[in-house]
Amino acid sequence: MNIGEAAKVSGVNAKLIRHYESIGIIPKASRSDSGYRIYSDADVNILAFVRRARSLGFSMKEIKKLVGLWRNRSRASADVKALALEHVKDMEQKVEELQAMIKTLKHLARHCHGDGRPDCPIIDSLAQ
Repeated sequence: MNIGEAAKVSGVNAKLIRHYESIGIIPKASRSDSGYRIYSDADVNILAFVRRARSLGFSMKEIKKLVGLWRNRSRASADVKALALEHVKDMEQKVEELQAMIKTLKHLARHCHGDGRPDCPIIDSLAQ
């Protein structure tokens, strides 16, 4: 199938398909006689896999590892689990950082009068 068809079936836009190809996430597409990219069902399956992995917040580096593990039928599931749990740990840390930012902003907003005066603890905090 051509890139437009592959994009429609996989849910990944054509620009990202070309990008994933350029960074080695998917194999280089074969070409038609007229030079158009041709994608196989296997390529489209990889693209859908990548789309689902992205929806879970995996980085491109992690996705490249996951694709390699997925394609390696002799892989150990422990390798996949370790990668997933490391990703969970990273996301939990980001959640903690976001919660701390929310707490700080709420505190600053509570102490801002929000009136016509120029005094503002939010601006003062950012200027420090």
